[in-house]
Amino acid sequence: MQEENRIIGYYIHAFANLRRDSKKGGAPHKPVLLLAIINEYELGRIKDNRIFITPELTHSFSVLWNQLVTTEHDQRFALPFYHLSGEKGNWWRLVPNIGCEIWLENPGSMRSFGNLSAAVAYAEIDPNLTSLFLNKESREVLKQMVLKTYFPQKSIQSTENQKDDYLDDLKNEVFEPSVEYKTKLLNLKKRLDPETYQIEVYNRGAIFRREVIKIYDETCCVSGLRVSALFTITMVDACHIIPFAKDFDNSLTNGIALCPNLHRAFDRGLISVNDSYEVILSPSFKENAQSEYSFSKIEGKTIALPNDKDFWPSLANFEWHRKNVFKK
Repeated sequence: MQEENRIIGYYIHAFANLRRDSKKGGAPHKPVLLLAIINEYELGRIKDNRIFITPELTHSFSVLWNQLVTTEHDQRFALPFYHLSGEKGNWWRLVPNIGCEIWLENPGSMRSFGNLSAAVAYAEIDPNLTSLFLNKESREVLKQMVLKTYFPQKSIQSTENQKDDYLDDLKNEVFEPSVEYKTKLLNLKKRLDPETYQIEVYNRGAIFRREVIKIYDETCCVSGLRVSALFTITMVDACHIIPFAKDFDNSLTNGIALCPNLHRAFDRGLISVNDSYEVILSPSFKENAQSEYSFSKIEGKTIALPNDKDFWPSLANFEWHRKNVFKK
């Protein structure tokens, strides 16, 4: 018990003395992010010491910001997610995506949500803090302390029973026709500031990946590889047939589930799919045909399709891929 009291005392002190810009009454970004993270633990959407950038977390941050912040600060998720790594005690550590390690050495580049989400795989917090967040009583103590310290005149409602349509709406959008989906995104781009738009695009991309992997039962549609995991980690990718940057299309019929090596081959035009849903192989490269994993072994193979025909990948999109990406 003495050790538990020491640990919670340490984090009460740490959370009450966050390093913040003092302008405009003190930057609220770090306290709001901590409250959003506590909320995600409370709802059971974070279960260990890894804090991924998810639609749920970015939305919790936005909701709490609108409830609590009355100063003229800009709502920026990237700032606190990056700068918590500078807090004393090293209890928040950023884990970069492979090849992005040097990005994290340049704080200026991490002001953008797009750069943050591209560079950072997740944040890893101290196991002792994780235990506090997973415990209802200690979690509530930390929540109330953050509120009292940084937002003394404010309170937040328990989110457990709140009705929030945002995430449901995002899920529903991927089931819409691609034309409607693209129109919505273009309208968002017109009316939102660049930072918020980046978050909205990121959130929709994350939902697209989850739903594509789900309708393919977490299975590569070519190789049959299947590895079940938490929604934040999977060995199967959701692959856009027409790249998102080209057509702003996150509808399910523009996606297939592929293991990473086949995803890369598809994106680079080494393989494609014909009108009979069969894999075709580009003649423009050479490989070791004796290898057990040779691409020649999948040539002519019919891809596995979702059970619901409405979610079958668009043949028109595959035709676009063959004309514009596939190496002939």
